[in-house]
Amino acid sequence: MTAPDATTGATTGVSGDATVVDVASAADAVPDARPQIPLLLGSVLLVYLGQMTLNPIIAPLSREVGLAEWQVGVTISTAALMVVLTSQFWGRASQSWGRKPVLVAAFVLATLTMALFALLARLGMAGIVTGATLFALFVLLRGVGFGAAIAAVPPTAQAYVADVTDDGPARVRGMAGIGAVQGIAMVGGAIVGGVLAPLGLLVPLVVVPVLLAAGLVLIAVRLRREPRAELVERPPLVRPLDPRVWPFLLAGFGMFTALGFIQVVTGFLVQDRLGLDARTTGLVTGGALVAAGIGMVLAQSMIVPRSGWAPPRLLRVGGVVALAGFVVLVPDAGIVPLFVGILLVGLGLGIAMPGYTAGPSMLVRREEQGGLAGLIGATNGLTFVVAPVLGTALYGVWGQLPILIGGVVMAVVVLFVLAHPRFRALG
Repeated sequence: MTAPDATTGATTGVSGDATVVDVASAADAVPDARPQIPLLLGSVLLVYLGQMTLNPIIAPLSREVGLAEWQVGVTISTAALMVVLTSQFWGRASQSWGRKPVLVAAFVLATLTMALFALLARLGMAGIVTGATLFALFVLLRGVGFGAAIAAVPPTAQAYVADVTDDGPARVRGMAGIGAVQGIAMVGGAIVGGVLAPLGLLVPLVVVPVLLAAGLVLIAVRLRREPRAELVERPPLVRPLDPRVWPFLLAGFGMFTALGFIQVVTGFLVQDRLGLDARTTGLVTGGALVAAGIGMVLAQSMIVPRSGWAPPRLLRVGGVVALAGFVVLVPDAGIVPLFVGILLVGLGLGIAMPGYTAGPSMLVRREEQGGLAGLIGATNGLTFVVAPVLGTALYGVWGQLPILIGGVVMAVVVLFVLAHPRFRALG
C-alpha cells in the first residue's frame, strides 16, 4: 500500500486556545519535509509486536507463576486504564512537543518496564516472588508502566496521518495503514510468541524488550523533528460528547468491547477446549492469533484500500463479518471452527476500524486532530478496562458466556450504525 504524501495547508491564525500554523509554508521552508508515514507505521508495528508477543503466553505464564485468571484480567485492565488516562495527553503532546520526543519517551518507558517484567516472571517461576507481591508487580509493570507507554504510539501516528492527508480516500488509506501494521504485529507477535513458547515461557519475554529497544533506536536515529512553526502551541481537548464524533466513538467502543470479551480468554479457550499443556497452549494460541492477524491484514491492506467505501459503510460491513465470527466461536466444535471464528473477527474488525478512525478525523480541524486521536485511543482503552475482568470472570462461570455477550454487543453496534442519522448522512 502506498503511503499518502499530500500535506494539509492551514491558514495562520488563532482558533479558541489553539495556535494554527501554515503547514504548507513551513514544509516549503524545510529541505526535506516529505511525510515520514512509514517511520510512524514502523513505530506502531514494533510496539504492538512487543505487546502481541506476550499474548500467546500470558495465560500459561499466569498459571505457571500461580496467578488466577481474574488477576490476569486485572493486569490487562490496568494497562487499558492507563491508555484511557494518558491517550489525550499523548495525542495533544504529539502536536505541541513534536512526534519524535513523544515516541522516544514512550519507547524508553516500554523497554524498561518489559525488561523488568521478564525478570519478575523469572523470579515468580522460581518461587522467589509470589502471592500479593508478585501480583502487585505484575500490575505495576505490565499494567501501569507498559500501558502508559503504548498509549502514546497510536494517537501520535493517527494525528500525523490526519495532518498530512487532505482528502477522504487518502485519510482512509492512511488509517488503514495503521490498522494493517497492527494486524501484521498480531501475526508476527503470535508467531514469535507461539514458536518461542515451546523453548520456555521466558524466551518470548526476553525477546520483547529487545524488539522495543530496536524501535527506540529507529525512532531516535531516523525520525526527524518538526520545525517549531509546524507545532500547535495549545492543542484543544476534544470532548467525548462532541456531536461530530460521539457516534463514531460509541460504535468503536462497542466493537472493541466485543473484542475484549474474547481476546483475553483465547488462551484459556485453547487450553481447555483442546486439553493442552502450558507450552503447547502457547503454540496453538499463537496460531489462533495469527488467524486474527491475517484477517486484519487482508482487510486493511487489500479490501479497504480497494473498496473506496466511505467510513459508515466500512463500519457496517465490518460489523456484520465480525458478528459472523462470534457466531462460529460459540459451539465447542474443535480447532477448525475456533480458528475460523477468530479469523472472521479479525477480518471484520479490520474492515471496520479505518471507518471508525478516519470518519471523525474528517469532521474536525487540524489543531483538534491530536485531541481526537487521543480520544479514540482512550475510547479503545476504556473497553479493555472492564471487558477483560468481566470476560475472565464470566469464563469461570461458563466458557461460552463471554463469546455470547461479545456477539450480542457486536449485533447492537451493527444495528446502531445502520440506524443512526449521522452514518446515513455520510454514506
